[in-house]
Amino acid sequence: MEHTRIKQLLQSEEVGKEVIVKGWVRTFRNNQFIAINDGSTIHNIQAVVDFENTDEALLKRVTTGAALRVKGELVASLGKGQRVEIKVTELAILGDSDPEKFPLQPKKHSLEFLREIAHLRFRTGTFNAIFKVRNALAFAVNKFFNDRDFVYMHTPIITGSDAEGAGEMFRVTTLDLNNPPRTESGEIDFKEDFFGKSTNLTVSGQLEGELAAMAFGNIYTFGPTFRAENSNTTRHLAEFWMIEPEMAFYDLEDNMDLAEELLKYVINYALTVCPDEIEFLRNRLLEEEKSKPQSERSELDLVDKLQFVITNDFERVTYTDAIEILKRSKPNQKKQFKYLIEEWGADLQSEHERYLVEKHFKKPVILTDYPREIKSFYMKQNEPDAAGRQTVRAMDILFPGIGEMVGGSQREENLEKLLTRMAEVGIPEEEMDWFLDTRRFGSAPHSGFGVGFERLVLFVTGMTNIRDVIPFPRTPKSAAF
Repeated sequence: MEHTRIKQLLQSEEVGKEVIVKGWVRTFRNNQFIAINDGSTIHNIQAVVDFENTDEALLKRVTTGAALRVKGELVASLGKGQRVEIKVTELAILGDSDPEKFPLQPKKHSLEFLREIAHLRFRTGTFNAIFKVRNALAFAVNKFFNDRDFVYMHTPIITGSDAEGAGEMFRVTTLDLNNPPRTESGEIDFKEDFFGKSTNLTVSGQLEGELAAMAFGNIYTFGPTFRAENSNTTRHLAEFWMIEPEMAFYDLEDNMDLAEELLKYVINYALTVCPDEIEFLRNRLLEEEKSKPQSERSELDLVDKLQFVITNDFERVTYTDAIEILKRSKPNQKKQFKYLIEEWGADLQSEHERYLVEKHFKKPVILTDYPREIKSFYMKQNEPDAAGRQTVRAMDILFPGIGEMVGGSQREENLEKLLTRMAEVGIPEEEMDWFLDTRRFGSAPHSGFGVGFERLVLFVTGMTNIRDVIPFPRTPKSAAF
């Protein structure tokens, strides 16, 4: 018989009707009150058992984690915290859960412990909320671009190019690692490999995205990307998802406008469709903050922080002006920054980005026109400034508590300038010949940006470790499940 999702029942006012619920036991109190959750909501429904007239052997099998089928009457609840509950007439165990072995017991578990059992952590309220928000954000991203007539491109996961020029890539091979074929000079002979050349997992869909933008106008790619960076911080993953639009005939201003519009749209969407989940995460964060000294507590709660992004126009400021602000700032003057800002050309750290957002401008910030030397080869070059300094038409969007949320640029459409820059940074022209064709045949001004999806989820959920906002984190020495 048809069962009803708990989310629907909790919103229902139809007391007196017979219902069937299927879900998992969260708690069982006094041999009478079962809290059941089916994943449709972070909230449980209470099922009340007539324990005096129920088989004792059956009741013993009602343990945390067990899967149940419950049939009964939906009645007004006498307890606090819920409007309705189920008065049970039939109870069946669909799947037992050994209470001696099931690791999720009705108590507070640390996030570190839950990472070790990531295959079961979805069953907690916290992770139900996180992944509902993640789902809403992913849907909102696709809806945003679809409503604006962008074409969704699936760019390759296996690639022969290094889009960022960073070199930290995972190799894809079918060669026998114990006995790889070698050339006469002793190098590994990748001609014998599956693809006949050296290939890697992609770090970005951007370069292929540019090819599509030169035909469709506006495209976006949203898929997994990979970095073999040996970093164990709370902000790094080896496998993560990137949102990367590319737009023909867009300059840097258009690029910034679209990125700001996207971020406001998806955050507002999550607030609208996940109010219970975000309220749950807000309260979780407030509890967590209580254990911190006052100086380390956030000035804004989670909902305030999200509204802060939606309601403020993002401040647009050049890198050059930002450096002057940071040089004169109190934490720089008093040597409180870990990395002191002494001269133009410095790569900004998270502490500098957060100072600009949280203390100086008190709104999200878009930094533009970075020094050419600290940015990627494909970014459009500006004319040198009065001091002869070389900058590029880059833009980074900085958020409170997180630092960089978006990185993008107007792309260099001039073939000669691009070739010169590639030679300077050591990118072989022949490897990128396909990419250079976009500059040879009908080249046009174009722009794009990338949003690290997990960073966005981190911001919207208020979590502090990126491993808690992706179902199965991939990090150095860890690829479990």
